[in-house]
Amino acid sequence: MDLDKYIASGILELYVAGQLSERENREIAALAEAHPRVREEIEAIEATVRGLSSAYAAGRKPDFAPLQSRLAKPSRVRPLWPAYSGWAAAVVVGAASVYFYVQNRDLQSQLQRQELMRGALEEQIANTEDSLKEANRLLEALGERSIQVVPLQGQTVAPEAYARAYWNREDTRLYIDARGLPEPPPGMVYQVWSLTLDPLTPVSLGLLEDFAADADKIFALQNPNASEAFGITLEPAGGSATPTLEQLYTLGTVPS
Repeated sequence: MDLDKYIASGILELYVAGQLSERENREIAALAEAHPRVREEIEAIEATVRGLSSAYAAGRKPDFAPLQSRLAKPSRVRPLWPAYSGWAAAVVVGAASVYFYVQNRDLQSQLQRQELMRGALEEQIANTEDSLKEANRLLEALGERSIQVVPLQGQTVAPEAYARAYWNREDTRLYIDARGLPEPPPGMVYQVWSLTLDPLTPVSLGLLEDFAADADKIFALQNPNASEAFGITLEPAGGSATPTLEQLYTLGTVPS
């Protein structure tokens, strides 16, 4: 089996999203046990989904079932996004109580601090409704069969860097998971490029703005081009007309 083509096909995203049949779940579970690369890719996709939850829970993550337990019982795999229903309310109401009980056994102080925290958490819920909708929309997008997954590998300037592109050719949506990129230095910004290879022709798709402040490091762009590859370079603030190849951080070809 060509593992690169299999991983790039998008079926592992459907597996994580709970969109496959029991037979397909069992097949992928068996592959994950036999091939560490498949297991690592599933864990990476799960990490991407977990990153979405940070926008509305101050760094707390929902308790998704780990890969090990899902491999042991593939027939019980369920979609990830039902775990979001009611999760935010449960976390924000209960987390403060547990935390303050552990940190401070004095009941009066605990009650006073809980009251202050409750007000702040209620405000947080109101302010993050749009973030929750966006997270659910992205989860649905990752489960679409028409989406292409393009791993972007680290290059000479940053061999340990990595990223992942999720591209839907039909409606031109492109999501960049940039959690594997280091924070850019002051005055610099990451720029995403669509590439055709013969002849090599780069087209800018946009900048990964406010990188340090973005909690989940997932960026939405548009790509109407007939892309054969994607690259990410480090450029001066505001971006560049052409890519600085000496600062090429990641590169990956689109599966044919």
